[in-house]
Amino acid sequence: MVLPESFYTRKDVVEIAKELLGKVLVTTFDGKRTAGMIVETEAYAGTTDKASHAHGGRRTNRTEVMYAYGGVAYVYLCYGIHHLFNVVTNVQDTPHAILIRAIEPLEGVDVMLERRGKEKLHPSLTAGPGAMSTALGIHIRITGQQLQGPQIYIEDRCFSISSKDIIAATRVGVAYAMDDAVLPYRFYIKGNPFVSKGKGL
Repeated sequence: MVLPESFYTRKDVVEIAKELLGKVLVTTFDGKRTAGMIVETEAYAGTTDKASHAHGGRRTNRTEVMYAYGGVAYVYLCYGIHHLFNVVTNVQDTPHAILIRAIEPLEGVDVMLERRGKEKLHPSLTAGPGAMSTALGIHIRITGQQLQGPQIYIEDRCFSISSKDIIAATRVGVAYAMDDAVLPYRFYIKGNPFVSKGKGL
């Protein structure tokens, strides 16, 4: 079942970030379908979160999509190279977002290998937000798209993730956010080999 808009428009971005673990991210670009189970996420709590692109109510051409109604894609370039995929949540004008950091490949592994220039399946194929987006064909041009397909959507395939297997940790690469840098807003599935090697604080 494709996740409905109501899944994304709830107020608690941290809870949604946890609930996205075990859901399946599906893309179809240029007729090539790929899919993977989400195994790592990071929550960003909008205007009050110093690590968020929308901190302090910042609105730019890049971040304006964060203020949209929940359930759209926010893709931005990191270091001018990596296309990082975020899920916009909450209601209009509340710029919450969740970075999808890693997936476990389920479909289209051959396509992912080709896109990443690799020969065999290894956790590095989709561990980390930049690698994951490349493997799934996600590009900044889809920013603002609804997460209801046909090019990109998230679905529930009833993979059961026990609360005891969800690890909360600090986010990666946000030391500049001072006290907010140590918030336990990164979540991953314990023991899953496709979780990124990024280090929090």
